[in-house]
Amino acid sequence: MIPGNRDLGIHRITSRPGQYASGMGLGIMLLDEVYPGFPGDVRNPSAYPFPIQYDIVTGVDIDKLVLQGDPAACLEPILAAAKRLEKLGCRAISAECGYFSYFQPQVAGAVNVPVFMSSLLQVPLIQQVIGPGRQVGILCGNRGALTRDHLTAVGIDPDSNLVIAGTRDDYDTPEFDNLWYATDRPELPTADYDRAEADMLRVCRDFRRRHPDMRALMLECTGFQPFARAIQRQLDLPVFSWSTLLDYAYSVVVHRDHYGHV
Repeated sequence: MIPGNRDLGIHRITSRPGQYASGMGLGIMLLDEVYPGFPGDVRNPSAYPFPIQYDIVTGVDIDKLVLQGDPAACLEPILAAAKRLEKLGCRAISAECGYFSYFQPQVAGAVNVPVFMSSLLQVPLIQQVIGPGRQVGILCGNRGALTRDHLTAVGIDPDSNLVIAGTRDDYDTPEFDNLWYATDRPELPTADYDRAEADMLRVCRDFRRRHPDMRALMLECTGFQPFARAIQRQLDLPVFSWSTLLDYAYSVVVHRDHYGHV
């Protein structure tokens, strides 16, 4: 929503040290891949009500970040992208893949703005709000690649009340494979919304059926977010996603005013 007036609390402006632009919102690091995103995907800013600035993590694609087994090799280009976003003036920094969780401590320590590297940052909060012993479901793109290190880097106890499924390990989701996996996708990656939604609903229904004690669902992948509302209608569960994280991140660094009456 665009306010109808300027912030009347602004009377004098002053440069932020080392930052080139004013009025910035979230800075988001993109993988060095060419594929489209439906509205709601972090790669598609059109559905978000705040400014987003992108930077490409040069040389880091899905294969290198997720599948090769040595994410530490990605650290230097990730830090470089984070510092460029900070220099532009972004108020907080995030990334477009949940597997960036591996780098949460390093990036947060390298810049002077808040860092939200992964949707998985929300899992410890989810565990608190649903109560002890109740299961948190994590739906990710590749379960086999989500290591204990990815979880502990964002404060998750890997031995706690988690159940994890991967769309690539445990299910058949061709519309997503067409976008994200270089071995599967066409020269111009493409996906059909209705088919992708049907895949996601089928997967989530089965995930819930297998784990009836699940009390909340965490969508790790940015590509799952466009279907979060449909998933929630089907499962009638709290659903956490990249969208819930980014909304929270922006509200932390650009707090809204409260207009009302008594």
